[in-house]
Amino acid sequence: MTAGDLDSPLLGRIVRPADYVRVLATPMRLRSPHFAVHHLDGRPLPLRRPPASPETGSDGGAVPVSSDNASHAPVTASLSTELSTGRSEMTGGDVDDSQVQCPQMLVETPMRSGGVERWLGLVVPKRHARRAVTRTLVKRQIRHIAAACAPQLEPGLWVVRQRNPFDVKQFPSAASDALKKAARAELRALFERAVRGERDRVKPRQPGADPARPGKAGKAKAAPGGPAQGSSCAG
Repeated sequence: MTAGDLDSPLLGRIVRPADYVRVLATPMRLRSPHFAVHHLDGRPLPLRRPPASPETGSDGGAVPVSSDNASHAPVTASLSTELSTGRSEMTGGDVDDSQVQCPQMLVETPMRSGGVERWLGLVVPKRHARRAVTRTLVKRQIRHIAAACAPQLEPGLWVVRQRNPFDVKQFPSAASDALKKAARAELRALFERAVRGERDRVKPRQPGADPARPGKAGKAKAAPGGPAQGSSCAG
């Protein structure tokens, strides 16, 4: 399995920055010492094709694009998928959950969602995991646990972000079995709570406060209509 693979056909990928903005704008649903979970009931925004541009003739004038030519015009994608899949490295600054911006024009080829009702996005900032091998390890554990819990999760868009780094004194290696087990155990506990429909009570964030460090979580409560208590995720 590569860093960009998902383990469940029931779980799609969030690829558009605008969808990340939508989900991260919602109140944090669940939190743990190192991770936070956001959820938005809905579907990814519809994808748009780029407008057809006229061709230039030998005399320098514009040549109208026929329907036949337009059907064969190449469609290019201009979006980065670093936030959700980790397949490509960002060429700009660090990936940060507080710096997701919505571009003015989004262009992608349409994707078929099929029977997918849940989509997953990942935010693993470099400031919390400086080594690429550590970010890959964390992303794989998030995908593994999310895929195991996918059939029991509420439909919608789910974003998991790392909110604090793991202690380098406790985990000196950039990637180790100990770090893998610690991340997986913490994520499993988070997703089992999500399956039960729990939510953390978080104090409203003050203006200018760090979005990665919201108020302390209080007692969790089960959302009305959520899955039955005692549900657990395999894997």
